[in-house]
Amino acid sequence: MSQNKGLRRRIQNMSDTNLLSSITVIVFILMYLGAMMFLGKGFLKPQTLFNLMNANAALIILSCGMSLVMITGGIDISVGGVTALVSMSCAVFLDQKGGSVIGSLLLALFIGLAFGVVQGYLVAYLDIQPFIVTLAGMFFARGMTTIVNTNPFNVQNPSFVSLKDTRVTIPFLGSVNKRGEYVDAYIELGVVVALVIVALLFVLLKWSKTGRNFYAVGGNRQSALLLGINVRRTVFLSHLFCGLLAGIGGFVYFLHVGSGSASHAMGAEMNAIASSIIGGTMLTGGVGNIIGTLFGVMSLALIQNIVSSVGLDQAWWTGITIAAMLCLFLILQSIIIARRKKANAEASMKGAKGT
Repeated sequence: MSQNKGLRRRIQNMSDTNLLSSITVIVFILMYLGAMMFLGKGFLKPQTLFNLMNANAALIILSCGMSLVMITGGIDISVGGVTALVSMSCAVFLDQKGGSVIGSLLLALFIGLAFGVVQGYLVAYLDIQPFIVTLAGMFFARGMTTIVNTNPFNVQNPSFVSLKDTRVTIPFLGSVNKRGEYVDAYIELGVVVALVIVALLFVLLKWSKTGRNFYAVGGNRQSALLLGINVRRTVFLSHLFCGLLAGIGGFVYFLHVGSGSASHAMGAEMNAIASSIIGGTMLTGGVGNIIGTLFGVMSLALIQNIVSSVGLDQAWWTGITIAAMLCLFLILQSIIIARRKKANAEASMKGAKGT
């Protein structure tokens, strides 16, 4: 009984942010253990987990940017369009303009920053709804992608192909293939970039003044103003960071697919929003955790992998499963926040009676 009370007390003392992200991590671990037990085969190999990360490194970066904006109470649905524009622009720059890999990376950063600056200014300083601004940004990015080049093509630039094919070997986690040969486990360079960004943003949100401002503005803008926080600048920075991360995520996506196409990253913005919500980021703002977002992306990818492994290859089964999971986490968030508000109200009443 005392252990149960202690556990209940620790849960009650956890912040909404840590509680929701902890639930996401636990759910992911349970799903993966379940897949290992009942589906076996590929899920028993560490490379399966690494492949989930390889395929979703760009989405991890985009979702991190989305979480920053959502924590401040906003949203950015242009990130998928920016990713496609970055991929096509870099592809044309490398193959048709004789550009370098460094030049294409700078181009990707410039595109992301440009969207972040313009959209951030319109939202923060002109008080235009972020959904409307970023919807326009999404249409603009998709249109510009087609203007840059209409036809999809694979990049043949030797330096880029060499970089694309670079792998980081993970020692002692390889496996034996069907021919009896030992194959090293590996991750792509994009995964390294994604994990570094997750670590940097975790530090930013947890220990920096800017990170605390993000939570304060998302929690209550009026209170943030009374605390002397520059709300407009904070909102602008969230969109700026999101745009920059969209540029980086676009280059990582380009590095993974190695081609330019107007159809690239279709629906990436919806997946980023879903991953952030599953990771514990509240649409209303003020609550979110980058580690939770990372596991939100991995949970989404794992669900897709499990559905495919079961044999339900039709696209609608994946959509239905993701929708059910998203609804489950939204309901869970609502229950947790409602209980927390009730507990706070009771505590306030007891305090008032005590005085």
